[in-house]
Amino acid sequence: MIAHVRGTVAHRSAGSVVIDVGGVGYLVHVTAADHIPAQGQEVELHTSLQVREDSMTLYGFTARSSLVLFELLLSSSGVGPKLALAALGTHRPDVLRLAIAGGDTATLTAIPGVGKKVAERLVLDLKDKVGGDGLGTFADASDASGTPGGTAGAADPSVLAEVRDALLGLGYSASEVQAAMTELGDARNDPAADAADLLRRCLRVLGSGVVEGAGR
Repeated sequence: MIAHVRGTVAHRSAGSVVIDVGGVGYLVHVTAADHIPAQGQEVELHTSLQVREDSMTLYGFTARSSLVLFELLLSSSGVGPKLALAALGTHRPDVLRLAIAGGDTATLTAIPGVGKKVAERLVLDLKDKVGGDGLGTFADASDASGTPGGTAGAADPSVLAEVRDALLGLGYSASEVQAAMTELGDARNDPAADAADLLRRCLRVLGSGVVEGAGR
């Protein structure tokens, strides 16, 4: 399993990038929404390795939340990697999540290759999975300077995702985790926010009784 790739952009083309990692070039399929840096610049992508009988293909995203949603889309009947990638190239993860949770087939059919039947299948298969697990809560967006994977004056989405995963691993429910992270307030807007510090803050919130049902 190749979970992420970090290296230098060796070549870019429409829909893919070659990343040089220690002299080895990894071809990764990406969306235009991820704004891959120019050739010669360093990049890190969260990746999903899709293995078929005749191929092994890497799909990459600058934000982990996009990767999580990509793999969730693949769990829907009839959805393959190309269609899942097209979905994330058309809509931001938070828009996709809300469309699926709300049964908004009009938004889903705006994705190339998705007709009414596929849109309805996405809603049927995934509605209960995207509604309350925090997917897209910390939306992927570009700041005014075009920096991928976050907004100006906001914590790195991958840091927030790391904190969320740690809390879920400790046995807290998705609703408790989301409520605790909301209580972080201004700390979530600090670009230099540290995962360990945010985790400690969340645990203090959960232990204080501010979040209902969070006693451990």
